[in-house]
Amino acid sequence: MKRLFRSALAAAALTCAALVPGLIALPAAAQTPPDVLVVGQIAEPQSLDPHTVTATNDFRILVNLYDGLVRFKDGTLEVEPALAESWEVSDDGRTYRFKLREGVKFHDGSDFDAEAVKFNFDRMLNKDHPFYNTGPFPLSFNFSSIASVEAVDPHTVEFRLKEAFAPFLSNLAYPTGLIVSPAAVEQHGKDYGRSPSGTGPFKFAEWQSNQRVVIERNPDYWGGTAQLEAVVFRPVTDANTRVAEMMAGGLDVMVEVPPDNLATFRQDANFAVAEQAGPHVWFAILNTKEGPFADKRVRQAANYAVNKETLVKDVLQDTATVAAGPIPPAFNWVESTVEPYPYDPEKAKALLAEAGVENPQVTFYVTEGGSGMLDPVTMGAAIQADLQAAGFTVKIETYEWNTFLGRVNPGLEGKADMAEMAWMTNDPDTVPYLTLRTDAMPDKGGFNSGYYSNPEVDSLLEQARASTDQAERGKLYAKVQAAVHEDAPWLFVANWKQNAVTTAAVQGFKLQPSFLLDLRGVAKQ
Repeated sequence: MKRLFRSALAAAALTCAALVPGLIALPAAAQTPPDVLVVGQIAEPQSLDPHTVTATNDFRILVNLYDGLVRFKDGTLEVEPALAESWEVSDDGRTYRFKLREGVKFHDGSDFDAEAVKFNFDRMLNKDHPFYNTGPFPLSFNFSSIASVEAVDPHTVEFRLKEAFAPFLSNLAYPTGLIVSPAAVEQHGKDYGRSPSGTGPFKFAEWQSNQRVVIERNPDYWGGTAQLEAVVFRPVTDANTRVAEMMAGGLDVMVEVPPDNLATFRQDANFAVAEQAGPHVWFAILNTKEGPFADKRVRQAANYAVNKETLVKDVLQDTATVAAGPIPPAFNWVESTVEPYPYDPEKAKALLAEAGVENPQVTFYVTEGGSGMLDPVTMGAAIQADLQAAGFTVKIETYEWNTFLGRVNPGLEGKADMAEMAWMTNDPDTVPYLTLRTDAMPDKGGFNSGYYSNPEVDSLLEQARASTDQAERGKLYAKVQAAVHEDAPWLFVANWKQNAVTTAAVQGFKLQPSFLLDLRGVAKQ
């Protein structure tokens, strides 16, 4: 088994090298190794530690290496058992007791048990934990409601919350809730993200920076052995290069297909296109703290100035709809009646005049590509043109994805006036709570990089996450949508329908509403 895998890996490496310009000439029809799936990713992962990353690009790898206590049921955002066989919730919604699967081991051979679960959450949430310094843990906000985690016995773990928190189970199913091996963290410390160990259907094999991450089949997986021998995740940041490699046979799967190429793949019997709607929002963060966007009228002017219908129709070729606010329409139980800002450049000019702002100077951060970023360079140029037609002067600065995140996540103050961004989420609470609350400013560990603050929105979010009545939550999030739409701390642009393309040899591949990439049931003929 090991020898076969290494042979397949060597073949994969040779195929990858053959597709890199300047190394070996591109063959007329490259072939990926049998039983090894080669996936074209949009960027290099930041880390393979699920607690330290935020990008769906990374999560697509991690959900195959790790399990959580619960996971999303196939094809839905409903929660089902995973490492926990069952659970009970107290009447007041503040205590969750999980019964854990027995006999499960991490890939490093150590035992999965209640103490391992406690280690994971204490590591993220307790500043006095001996391995808290292996962070930072940017999405630990998802678990800020946890007061304590107790190992009742080796196979029972209990979470006590500070207050009732409706998204708790959904957040456990999200990749930040994946369970890592305490023994591996203790061994590798801050380098754990390069030597990961989970309980998932695949085990970590190697990471060659800017070339590939390889995971191999876990023969002892509690949920049944995966059909693939291995998966190679290759970072191919340029979309046109990913398309060329897919057409040449160097990739088995390509995620986030440029809209221009979808029709070509659909018409070719050698390929299959997968699509799946989900909770996604593409927007531009506006710096509400300083510069022209500190004035709400200027922020509203920007929203009127950009022709989002044209962006969705012509640039994205109807693979998305126009966004109205921070809460995607995929959460159809949120009773929002808010409509998107219409394209009205004259209204934009009038608002600029009302604000007493002439020819506002704007620095706009654009990324070359990233999770859910939807042709960001072309989108950025189109947004720049529309804003300039309405009286703005816009200077674009373009960065590679991880460099881009390193500039945007710490906040835009002193650097930029606006920045592209996209979020894919699991609950209507997640994006506004992490990006729009006053207490989610970058200096407090959140992602409110534009420094937006509205006490009404803060209060509504706290009420909504404490309610266990979904109808009530739907009404509260509708009010959040309306208030944020009015304040316009973002340029609201699009809600995307995700896509991917596979070769005809790939069987059982599907996209999930969670935007995660579950490869347990995938095979290659």
